Amino acid sequence: MKLNVLYEDNHLLVVEKPRNMPIQEDVSKDLDLLNEAKQYLINKYNKPGDAFLGLVHRLDRPVGGVVLFAKTSKAASRISNEIRLRRFDRRYLAVVRGIPEKKNDQLVDYLLKDHHKNKSQVVSSSTKDAKKAVLDYKVLASDLKKDLSLLSIQLHTGRSHQIRVQLSHLGHAIYGDQKYGQAVNKVGQQIALWAVELSVNHPTKKEPINITCPPPNEYPWNLFDYSFKKI
Repeated sequence: MKLNVLYEDNHLLVVEKPRNMPIQEDVSKDLDLLNEAKQYLINKYNKPGDAFLGLVHRLDRPVGGVVLFAKTSKAASRISNEIRLRRFDRRYLAVVRGIPEKKNDQLVDYLLKDHHKNKSQVVSSSTKDAKKAVLDYKVLASDLKKDLSLLSIQLHTGRSHQIRVQLSHLGHAIYGDQKYGQAVNKVGQQIALWAVELSVNHPTKKEPINITCPPPNEYPWNLFDYSFKKI
């Protein structure tokens, strides 16, 4: 596998996560992004033994796009603090079923995860162990013939499967999502959710960095024209 490196310095490594690759080793024992990134560092810098990489955020296995790793423990600690303070800005693109009634909106739900089924659901705020989930979405374009819309999404919280379950609950499941859109998607369709942009304060330079990565030029992404400036 050739790793697509989007940004690298002494403290950070930002790469494109391929779709359907786990971000770290799991029970499947499939090739995972964390070990591939470590191997990249070992090969590039002729490192003996293992290489340190801090995993500071995640993407669901079927989702592709921008992932940031910390190359030092200090960078990992500082990036984790930025995430805790909600100064870690992540933007996504999603192709959803249907045409949302509101072109811009903030979704606020409470999610409860079933760890046995690895699935979350929207519940009332009074439900035990429910966690608040907040995101903003903006409709960038719609294809009336295909009944699909391209959404820009900004996360304010990082709950499990948050974007997928909140959009499905809204009535606009993501194209290809087999877990939260079984009624409208066909088996074998690739989920059209992509981590397109990441912004964070650099852990040592104290200045913002912004990394983008466009989704693949294939259906259903190629139904829409968009600009990073409008996301």
